[in-house]
Amino acid sequence: MDFSFSEEQRLLRESVRTLMDRHAPPDMVARHDRERLYPYELHKAWAEAGLIALPFSEKHGGLGGSVIDMAIVAEEIAYTSADFFMAYAGNVFCGLNIERKGTEEQKAEFLPRLITGDLRMAICISEADAGSDVGAMRTVARKDGDVWRVNGHKLWCTGAGAKNTLLNVYLKTDTTVHHSKGMSLFLIDNDAPGVDMRKLDMLGRGATGTYEIRFDEVAVTPDRIVGGVNGGWDCILAGLQVERITSAAGNCGAARAVVDLAANYARERKQFGRPIGSNQAIAHMLADMRTEVEAARMLMWRAAWKVAQGEEALADISMAKLYSSETYVKVANMGMQIFGAYGYSMEFPMQRHYRDARSATIAAGSSQMLRNLIARSMGLKVQ
Repeated sequence: MDFSFSEEQRLLRESVRTLMDRHAPPDMVARHDRERLYPYELHKAWAEAGLIALPFSEKHGGLGGSVIDMAIVAEEIAYTSADFFMAYAGNVFCGLNIERKGTEEQKAEFLPRLITGDLRMAICISEADAGSDVGAMRTVARKDGDVWRVNGHKLWCTGAGAKNTLLNVYLKTDTTVHHSKGMSLFLIDNDAPGVDMRKLDMLGRGATGTYEIRFDEVAVTPDRIVGGVNGGWDCILAGLQVERITSAAGNCGAARAVVDLAANYARERKQFGRPIGSNQAIAHMLADMRTEVEAARMLMWRAAWKVAQGEEALADISMAKLYSSETYVKVANMGMQIFGAYGYSMEFPMQRHYRDARSATIAAGSSQMLRNLIARSMGLKVQ
């Protein structure tokens, strides 16, 4: 396996780093987190730099980037902010589903506006009783003449409240069959009549925002159904591999940032007349943190490489997402310990990583569900 980057990929990595340094310096990241502000200007910069266009085909106005290119971008954005990475990723994941499963009319209507940054997208799947158990969802759509009427309740919808956002809502259009046969994907404007949303007070991700949404007799025309009626399950499965690899890359980037923050602090912070990093206990903590992060990155890059080569990679992707998310949580905990009381202060960035990391083991496949997938790949019959 050759994990070395091409010259174009090295330039991509450097350009994303430069963009994030320019448009998302530490004080901007802290302010958006503290005041729970969506990063509209940064989103515009992503679009102008072609980062949103990157994974889409040239036919639809994209740049035809690979899954490895996506992982490079994800890692570098998340290095600056795991929260901002979620703002980027949600748009791309939703748009790729339209490119894969949408009609030519849907692609022509939505993808150009998404790529230029004039339109945003957000995934709406989870409900109060339907998290990992997608089949338990109760949001439904019924046919009413020439339109469908949507009723129900969604939770944990990341980025759904940003202006000009198209909600990608998974719901049931046939409740008499298994959810894999009766689920559909509807596209609903977040300001459509009958849509009521509330920004939730969450531990992390304050900038991108997490929302609760209620749908009351929301009218949706047939041209807003992606993949056809009852084709929603196929839409979920079509994007799962890329979503989890990119999420793993984001976890790795954020975890790298934690290690760098902690190492810099250990070199500068003095106690008993010397830097705390000269104490073996602290130095060994940092050595363990770096080793864990590099191991997570190797799993992630191997999974991305296998997908790019067209190989079967479900177990590799699951391991990469599992290990990267738990590594981010682990190093954030250790980083807080190294920072001491300063880590507990809202004026320093370690607390933000500590908060943001907690969602990493839940979003895009919980640790428990991923362990089930890995076990099944070993021939074990997990209930």
